[in-house]
Amino acid sequence: MTIQAVIFDLDGVITDTALYHFKAWKKLAEGLTISFNEEDNEQLKGLDRLTSLETILKKGKIECTEQEKNDLAREKNTYYLSLIEAMSPQDILPGAERVLKELREMNILIGLASASKNAHYVLKKLGLTHYFDYVADANEVKNSKPHPEVFLKVAEAFNASPENCMGVEDAVAGVQAINSALMHSVGIGDKHILKEADIVLNSLKEFNCQKLLKFFSESAKAYQ
Repeated sequence: MTIQAVIFDLDGVITDTALYHFKAWKKLAEGLTISFNEEDNEQLKGLDRLTSLETILKKGKIECTEQEKNDLAREKNTYYLSLIEAMSPQDILPGAERVLKELREMNILIGLASASKNAHYVLKKLGLTHYFDYVADANEVKNSKPHPEVFLKVAEAFNASPENCMGVEDAVAGVQAINSALMHSVGIGDKHILKEADIVLNSLKEFNCQKLLKFFSESAKAYQ
């Protein structure tokens, strides 16, 4: 078995826009007289915009029509876009660009599977667009993580079997999506939280391309 593609999540793996999302959701929630703190924001990790909104509305026991939900989601996105306007390559997380460069040099296909509808814009601000062979985001799929659709979308674009793909995620829902897609999963973050991942690293600084590709190609050997 050979790994043909590595598919990354964006937020929390390549960059960290969590603070921007938090500020945007907090502004929207408080406008609806719903209290919103960092713990509430953590519950939204890996969820798409509409599902996140519905989670907040449920907390505030507020019922909305589909049109009202769409309007609120757009309002949040307007807040968010104004905040990320200042993003630059300095916002790339440590190790990320080095990993992308190495995978490119090894002729491994590189994909992005993001819950964000702004993935293309964020990649452009980071100056990383040229590394990615295919980007799938919330604009292209009906089901949000932990459903595997967004990862399978990338594999399909690459004409690669799931078992020949590796997914990299920082959220539980994302790791579950990778596993449900029957791909190899690498978690970035707390090994206790991401215990369902095949391998967990603290950050992409620990991502050794050759070792990981070999590990998943020869699964009998441990990654050390």
